[in-house]
Amino acid sequence: MILHRIGVLSAAKVLGAVYGGIGLIVGFFFSLIGMLQGLFLGGTDLGAGAAAFGFLFGIGAIIIMPIAYGGMGFVGGALGAFIYNLVSGFVGGMELVLRDKPGAGGLGHGYSSPAPPAMG
Repeated sequence: MILHRIGVLSAAKVLGAVYGGIGLIVGFFFSLIGMLQGLFLGGTDLGAGAAAFGFLFGIGAIIIMPIAYGGMGFVGGALGAFIYNLVSGFVGGMELVLRDKPGAGGLGHGYSSPAPPAMG
């Protein structure tokens, strides 16, 4: 089975969602670091301004990072699928080997995998 074309919008949506999830995780850690910074700097000579900055940075990170990562994933996914489609037109695409799970009852759509060879 040869993969000749990837849906540009489909790839963009999937990668946007995946990278948005990664951005949420990264944003959580940035948020944690920012809030800890605000907690520890609040009692220093830097005062309440540093504490407020740390907390605002932490809150902002958990909002901005998923949006930024998701947007970059969307654009990167669309661009990657577009480039793949161009290149596969010249070189013929990527070969995929698919196999059914045991007991799954075929691939659907009228296709089924060949029967395994008899042992014995």
